[in-house]
Amino acid sequence: MRLKKRKGGSDMRLIGMLDSPFVRRVAISLRALDIAFLHEPVSVFSAFDAFAHINPVVKAPSLVTDDGIVLMESSLILEHVERIAAPGRSLMPADLQAHARSLRIIGLALAACEKTVQIVYEHNLRPTEKQHQPWLDRVHGQLAAAYRLLEAEMPQAGSWLFGSRLLQADITSAVAFRFTREMLPDVLDTRSCPRLHALSVHAEESAEFRAFPFS
Repeated sequence: MRLKKRKGGSDMRLIGMLDSPFVRRVAISLRALDIAFLHEPVSVFSAFDAFAHINPVVKAPSLVTDDGIVLMESSLILEHVERIAAPGRSLMPADLQAHARSLRIIGLALAACEKTVQIVYEHNLRPTEKQHQPWLDRVHGQLAAAYRLLEAEMPQAGSWLFGSRLLQADITSAVAFRFTREMLPDVLDTRSCPRLHALSVHAEESAEFRAFPFS
């Protein structure tokens, strides 16, 4: 799908609410990459028709490029914006081994986001009598495994995962942790993930995160 370009200002538009970890990771990443864009907080629930006018699939995040092409899926959006970022600003490590480890960490964090969404939807959207407890137990186990493995990858307090600046693994890990803590506060205990909690606090204090707070 291609949309007409707007007149004036940045033509790139990010569509979606910041209470979505997938929208928030893209917004923060664009800020970290110093790529200008307009954030339009359109809800897939309360503003379904308005969202459908931009992207008939109604999937957040959606990114409208400078050329009016509508992209979706946060990782695919980030793959695109990495290509247009200025040299030296990539959010992925250049070293091959570090790159693979970064992808592992991002994958764990995204899995945690997905499992959190599944649990929230099951409780909030499905009638109680139709909820399947064995399936919920399995998803809870997957969520716990994702955070256990993610915690094992975390740096010491006050440090970033790869070098001296905020990169994609830091962004996605911190966004995921904040999302689960906000949506399932009784499920994720900060005491079980002290280093991940420290990374979250460190990230939330950064200019990139403060520009796009969880809401």
